[in-house]
Amino acid sequence: MSRLRRDWSTASVVYLVLAVVGLVGTWTFNITAIVEERDFLGEWFGSGPSVGSLGVDLAVVAVAAIVLMVAEARRLRMRGIVIYIVLVPLVALAFAFPLFLCARERELTRQRATEH
Repeated sequence: MSRLRRDWSTASVVYLVLAVVGLVGTWTFNITAIVEERDFLGEWFGSGPSVGSLGVDLAVVAVAAIVLMVAEARRLRMRGIVIYIVLVPLVALAFAFPLFLCARERELTRQRATEH
C-alpha cells in the first residue's frame, strides 16, 4: 500500500468530508449575504436574543477549538497550525476545525506507522 493511501484513515476521510460540508454550507450563506449587501455581523449578533446566543455559543466554541488545535499541534509537532487558525475567521470554523482534525488524524496515523 502506498504511503499516501496509508495516511488516510476512515476518521481522516470523515473529517475531510465534514470540512467540505462546512465550507460549502457556510459559504453558500456568506456569498448570499455579500451579494445582497447584508450587514453580516450586525445580523449575526443583532437579530434578537436567540441569534445573539448562537453567536456567543459559536464564538466560545471557536476559541476552544483554536486552543485545542494549538495544543494538539504542539504535542504532535504538526506544522502549519497558523493556517488553520487563520481559516477560522476568514473561512469558517465549520471548515477549519474538521480540516485540522483530518490533518491531526493523518499525523497520528503516520506516527503509529513509524512506531511499528
